[in-house]
Amino acid sequence: MSLRPIHLLGSPVLRERAVEVAAVDGDVRTLIADLWDTMRIADGVGLAANQIGVARRVAVVSVEGQDYALVNPVIVEHEGKAKQEEGCLSIPDLYADVSRPARVVVEAADETGAMRRIEGTGLLARAMQHEIDHLDGILFLDRVGPLKRRRLQAEWQKSREGKTGLLREVTPEGASKD
Repeated sequence: MSLRPIHLLGSPVLRERAVEVAAVDGDVRTLIADLWDTMRIADGVGLAANQIGVARRVAVVSVEGQDYALVNPVIVEHEGKAKQEEGCLSIPDLYADVSRPARVVVEAADETGAMRRIEGTGLLARAMQHEIDHLDGILFLDRVGPLKRRRLQAEWQKSREGKTGLLREVTPEGASKD
């Protein structure tokens, strides 16, 4: 098991557009395994590589017992609208209602390098869109109105008073709040 610290709001890597993966090789498979380990211990439904400090277009999503490794994911279809509360492992304890397409189709390579086409609705659609946003340097806070965003940013700043660093350690006992 290889657990990686999760980068928190303010870490520059969260605002980078991750670079495309040329080929799914041993390094990418190790990255995917680290993402799975870290996400599960941190109790998330998805995790993007930039959240662990690696600006490569790789993410994982686990919804309703279905696990998806997404390498170079692209949303190729979307329809409808759904508004639902979202949170983020990189911004612990903050939540907001975010409007997103209700249905998406994502094309991505999996951990073997095989191309997959994944249709998602509900939480799966939301989680894939959230992680792809991360790979584009977009946070869920960017998807709420300006007043709500300012309030959430103020809450975040208040929660960080007296704390230093932009990493949240993840241990076998779980993710710390710092």
